[in-house]
Amino acid sequence: MDRTTVAKSVCALAAIAVLGTGCAGSASTPRMSGSHVQSAAATSTTPAATLRTTLNALLSEHVILAAAATSAALDGRDAEFKAAAGALDGNSIDIAKAIGSIYGTDAERAFLPLWRRHIGFAVDYTVGVATKDRAKQQQAVDNLVAYTQDFGAFLESANPNLPKAVVADLVKHHVVTLKEVIDAQASRDYARAYAAQRTAMAHMKMIADPLAEAIVKQFPDRFTASAK
Repeated sequence: MDRTTVAKSVCALAAIAVLGTGCAGSASTPRMSGSHVQSAAATSTTPAATLRTTLNALLSEHVILAAAATSAALDGRDAEFKAAAGALDGNSIDIAKAIGSIYGTDAERAFLPLWRRHIGFAVDYTVGVATKDRAKQQQAVDNLVAYTQDFGAFLESANPNLPKAVVADLVKHHVVTLKEVIDAQASRDYARAYAAQRTAMAHMKMIADPLAEAIVKQFPDRFTASAK
């Protein structure tokens, strides 16, 4: 399959990743906040620990599924891309539900299209790479960099313990590491691609952990176990 055909197939299926069209419903997300303050001593099963592990799992899964989707797209494996994109959007819904479990339904509804937007820009970059369209690639990168500011502003508005500049910098690094995965996949350098994927996954801890800590600081009564 030539690169132009690959790019067309990616464009045709991109709505699945960006809009969730035709995606199956996602599995229910574990509640990250306890309905009451636990009375046991702090352990790995406290609400704060559950929050941290849930966010780490969801964000790591995001990288795995995004890499699966871009790999399939670049190789023209349309059915696999469609399945991976559907799973990726299911992960996006789960992340939005996790945010909603903390900040409410309105925040969940606002977060989901914002999160999906950066996936759409990643799809644009993948199409640019597949077609060797450097202008399209650069536009996608510019959009992703600008997106980091919007994402940082969103989280800062929800939690004053998450400064916009800090969040934007962390998300920018996520964008850079994901770009490295796509570039390596496109060059068929599979050793570099998997190494880059591991780096991208490891970086998500740098987003999940501070996010969890900031939420616990904002709502200590919901996440800090009290001693008897």
